[in-house]
Amino acid sequence: MTNIVWLVSLSTLLLLASCKNPAATNDYNSWATYAGSKDGIRYSANTQINPNNVSRLQIAWTYSTHDKDTAGRSQNQCNPVMVDGILYGLSPRLKLFALDAATGQQHWLFDPASEDTAAKNDPAVLMKVSRGVVYWQREDGKDKRIFYNAGNRTYAINALDGKPVRSFGKGGYIDLAAGLDRMTDGDAYVSGNTPGIIYKDLLIVGVRVAESADAAPGHIRAFDVHTGERRWIFHTIPHPGETGYDTWPDKDAWKKLGGANSWAGMSLDEQRGIVYVPTGSVGGDFYGGFRKGTNLFANSLIALDAATGKYLWHYQVVHHDLWDRDLAANPNLVTLHKDGKTIDAVAQITKHGYIFLFDRTNGKPIFPIEEKAVPQEALPGEAPWPTQPIPVLPEPFARQQFGEEDLTDLSPEVHQEMLEKFRKVKYTTMFTPPSKESSWIFPGFDGGGEWGGAAVDPETQALYVNSSELPWSLTMIDVPKAGKSSAATGHNTYNKYCISCHGPELKGNGTSYPSLVNIGRKYQADQIGKIITSGRNMMPSFKQIPDEERAALIDFLLHTATAGKEEPGARTSANTSGKKSILDEVPYTMTGYVRFLDKDGYPGIKPPWGTLNAVDLNSGKLLWKVPLGEFEALKKRGIPPTGTQVYGGPVVTKGGLIFVASTQDEKIRAFDKKTGRQLWEGQLPAAGYATPAVYSLNGRQYVVIACGGGKIGSPSGDTYVAFALPE
Repeated sequence: MTNIVWLVSLSTLLLLASCKNPAATNDYNSWATYAGSKDGIRYSANTQINPNNVSRLQIAWTYSTHDKDTAGRSQNQCNPVMVDGILYGLSPRLKLFALDAATGQQHWLFDPASEDTAAKNDPAVLMKVSRGVVYWQREDGKDKRIFYNAGNRTYAINALDGKPVRSFGKGGYIDLAAGLDRMTDGDAYVSGNTPGIIYKDLLIVGVRVAESADAAPGHIRAFDVHTGERRWIFHTIPHPGETGYDTWPDKDAWKKLGGANSWAGMSLDEQRGIVYVPTGSVGGDFYGGFRKGTNLFANSLIALDAATGKYLWHYQVVHHDLWDRDLAANPNLVTLHKDGKTIDAVAQITKHGYIFLFDRTNGKPIFPIEEKAVPQEALPGEAPWPTQPIPVLPEPFARQQFGEEDLTDLSPEVHQEMLEKFRKVKYTTMFTPPSKESSWIFPGFDGGGEWGGAAVDPETQALYVNSSELPWSLTMIDVPKAGKSSAATGHNTYNKYCISCHGPELKGNGTSYPSLVNIGRKYQADQIGKIITSGRNMMPSFKQIPDEERAALIDFLLHTATAGKEEPGARTSANTSGKKSILDEVPYTMTGYVRFLDKDGYPGIKPPWGTLNAVDLNSGKLLWKVPLGEFEALKKRGIPPTGTQVYGGPVVTKGGLIFVASTQDEKIRAFDKKTGRQLWEGQLPAAGYATPAVYSLNGRQYVVIACGGGKIGSPSGDTYVAFALPE
């Protein structure tokens, strides 16, 4: 394949865009599916709101469930759906609601706590993240259902009255932790955080699992929408005789390894019957000595026959992932016009700021992808893959280098502060294996591109994506040695399960991971135990920890453990159950997810810190890049907009606009999609770390955003806000 770039005139583009293609069957006027449509492009064909009148937008209605966490730990990242004038969405505590989409008036509310005994006893069970719902109706319209995830349950709810469909699964739900073709003892963490997708009478789903080495398998499954019966399964860690099995040096990997899960959502070519599935890494994010090889089908875009789950093709975006480079967003299906040809393609954004672009029928890259040699110096026992794939085009939408010349210049004092921090980290090259000397992860663990995904204009084939541009540092340590006392058991249990988020000194990072120092002032022992077993918000459940070890961990956190007699230097796995755990094979752990922030909480790199980007998928060229978000305190100092860290995706409209919230400054904005010029902004009651829904109803166009806050230190919210032009 050559590097020739084909450029076309505007008139030719418009002519080609008018031709019929598979995407043309999507209804882009409503918002009936997560990400707007099954092709996942976050596009609205509505034109009522346009660059000439967007400045007149005003609040049309608001709706609140009043169930945010007053401590600021709850979130709401839901992208609601609108069908037949009804808006369906979720609250921070995963209550499912149906509203009049024109007025915000509630029709009904389903509370999963009414169905789940564990949730009744422990409200933290439902303080999770669930990013949307799935709507399905029978062809005659007499059976209408909402499928949605609340923890490890996927419920089927009657869309007319909000009551569980008792004929589905176990009296109204299926257990995502069951039917994975491997024993997980019922204790492995399995949850649904992003809605599945419907193909005919199948609900195709992925799952969120733990990121530790003892994670459950992340296999892809399809369930009968009528009965909840499993109809097919695709093993993302292949079983004997399956495609990809021979790539694993350890032939028993399928029995003991987990992860390789699809937690970010899927896209569907409904006419061809192909579902496109992005996956994350194999469990054990930063050390892979126990999972040698490329680790198929982790970190891959997989094309499956939607009716049967049969493998069609795949492309692995990161080999033997050691950097938590999950594919964190659903792919976008688009029809391109390149080199005189029309190509049905699939685009996949990544955390490290790339767009991988393939022919969706056969998986062939649209532009060349080079396997480039990467650093190999690694921890003892590790075996990094020697190369990683880097697209020649499209151009990356996030910066790829981070050096001293990139350090913040907000003031000489801040620059010196961050220079000293920068020089404590040895490695700056992307794909440097984790080490005890520390390395920079840039773009950071959360992107680059993240779960908010990208929007694509099917008429121009321009892709729009927001990006965080913040370095994080990664430092590895030996799993600490411990003796055999209760105190040692508790400490070592902490090192196995908690240290990667809360750090070796229990201090967390002040934003996503709270400090556990003096946790006894806030929670009693039984409350801590419930949080450990149930999880909370983005913290997974750790109910697999044996009772004795959980008790020792709680004692350690509350400083009530007794030292007792200890064998100096004796190393233990804190495994008192007698059952061998794969965690025993992990000799290293990380010291925490550390953002590179100055004393005031601003990123230690020169702005922009958050951007909105436009990329022409036909040529692969970056069209424009603008800052997304700003800080009022810096604005008062006369500093131009810097952008902020961003979570949540954009929507592009035929009317010429991009709507995006996502920013720390608690605003939603509209940009001109041709130029990137900001045309409007609206204040929100809490940060909108979600993707808007855009739809037309009764001749009026609405933009609706869930304002959940709760991330990176933002106050939590529980309100949906709908914007529209004055009537």
